[in-house]
Amino acid sequence: MDKTAARTAAFARRKAAHQPHAATAGYLSEVLAGHRGVPLAGYMAMRTEIDPTPAMEEAAAHGPVGVPVIIGAGQPLKFRIWEPECPLIKGEFGAMIPEAGDWMTPQIVIVPLVAFDRNGGRLGYGGGFYDRTLEQLRAAQPTMAIGFAYAAQEDANLPLEPTDQPLDLIVTEQGIITP
Repeated sequence: MDKTAARTAAFARRKAAHQPHAATAGYLSEVLAGHRGVPLAGYMAMRTEIDPTPAMEEAAAHGPVGVPVIIGAGQPLKFRIWEPECPLIKGEFGAMIPEAGDWMTPQIVIVPLVAFDRNGGRLGYGGGFYDRTLEQLRAAQPTMAIGFAYAAQEDANLPLEPTDQPLDLIVTEQGIITP
């Protein structure tokens, strides 16, 4: 299966699993509680992505939390400080980003995805932003990548490439998976 077909199938599974406003971040909060104060980056959920905001709000009470900002095609992401209720504007691809604020470097990155496998494989949207970013961050310091997804997004047959950065942990609304 090629990546385009894998993404199409995974988007359909994610859409079926999507539960807006459901309490789906409990396990993510549990994982992050063990890393209080460590700089972390989450993301602002779009469309049918599982929403990490409740866990990010809890983490922001203990240390810096950032969200990704797309700087340009083919470039790693940068992370801007985010706080609950901060003013947001629409960034690239419609993702909401803080209107202003300082940049930060996370040691934990909560990664959105289209599909995952139990070995830490991740299928993203195809732009390579998170792969480039994780490669850059990991070259500078230890960086944990936590894939956050609905359990229905699991796929044992992902078309992975050598440049795909592995996930250290996968968290779903049903539990925690350690590759």
